[in-house]
Amino acid sequence: MPDSQDEFDVIVIGAGPAGCAAATVLAERGRRVVMLERDRLPRYRIGESLIPHCWFPLERLGLVERVDAASFAQPKHSVQFISRAGVRHEPFYFFEHTDHPKARTWQVVRSEFDQLLLDNALAKGAQLLTETTTRELVRAGGAVVGVRVEGSDGARELRAPITIDASGRDQFASSRNRWRVGDERLHKYALWTYYEGALRDPGVDEGATTIAHLPEGGWFWYLPLVNDTVGVGIVADPNYLFVETRDQEQIFEREVAKQPWIRDHLRPGRRTRPFQSTHDFSYRARYCAEDGLVLTGDAFAFLDPVFSSGVYLALHGGVLVGDAAEQALQAGDASASRFAAYGERFCRNMEAMRRLVYTFYSDDFSFGDFFRAHPEMRSAVTDLLIGDLDRDYEPLFAAMSAFGEIPEPLSHGGPLERQGDPQDP
Repeated sequence: MPDSQDEFDVIVIGAGPAGCAAATVLAERGRRVVMLERDRLPRYRIGESLIPHCWFPLERLGLVERVDAASFAQPKHSVQFISRAGVRHEPFYFFEHTDHPKARTWQVVRSEFDQLLLDNALAKGAQLLTETTTRELVRAGGAVVGVRVEGSDGARELRAPITIDASGRDQFASSRNRWRVGDERLHKYALWTYYEGALRDPGVDEGATTIAHLPEGGWFWYLPLVNDTVGVGIVADPNYLFVETRDQEQIFEREVAKQPWIRDHLRPGRRTRPFQSTHDFSYRARYCAEDGLVLTGDAFAFLDPVFSSGVYLALHGGVLVGDAAEQALQAGDASASRFAAYGERFCRNMEAMRRLVYTFYSDDFSFGDFFRAHPEMRSAVTDLLIGDLDRDYEPLFAAMSAFGEIPEPLSHGGPLERQGDPQDP
């Protein structure tokens, strides 16, 4: 049995954005919280582009001014789309849509951004066990009551009435419970690297997120970061990318040659890092919670990165689950049903963005064509792009249905509310 030093109010698996947000919210309420992190920190992470609604969880965590002043943050005022022919469409300028401070967001160096989140959680009173691997969930009486971990000082058992899985794409609980459900239409492959000396657009467009179309529904991202660095990557169907070769450099160079805007912007630069890749990255867990356990951030669900929603959903989800966990602790009830409202809101928010992602990948879809037919919908699309996911978008998607596929909402993602083996789907 664990001793008193191994007993907490909440255990958080993972010290990324979702885990740090949840830990901060709970530590601010005086809860004894421990974060478990397998890696040595700081560490590299992809996902450098923040969308405007990140302002709200960052403001809740007390970090907006610190991010805005940070040396790792490149100001970002817009997102822009480039046609397959290399023609830039009119950017979506956030400041034309709102005069709220959220109109100024950032491209960030994730290792430094994540460290800021972690330092903030620790300053609020959360504890951290780093280079500590979470081996398994501990169950008693049909509920999760803690975890078994292994670190440099050996194996330990930690206990808490609530465990929050914020393990990111490692999906600690989901993989062990066999809860991972992939998104059938979004089996994509991503390949990326970094350049120095590549072109940046002038003035207010210097930090813009650029999405440049490729044939067969593929696209480039182009993210101007600090220190004369640009992150650039491709997302596409693997059958398209690997039709001729599996050599990453050859694939990248072949696709750059097809996209004039990307080709011209990269021409004066030099590649500074090896290529990296990932695949099949869109998924949602079958359940958001079981008794004593709740999932958040990428450990719960992840969506294709075309609209840079990942960090926002992680921060937003971390704050939401922190509030839900606090309410469960106050009630003395950590059953799965306590997290039903949290899971419903997280899934509803992600579903709005998922529908836009599906439309983007539809054959021959073009924002230009859509806005020529429906200029009144530009404001609604901008709301989605900035992350305002709680509003009703049914009129927008009714109009978009003539231009692309609008998927049915996924039915899974609620809490597991039954007795029996939690591994049974």
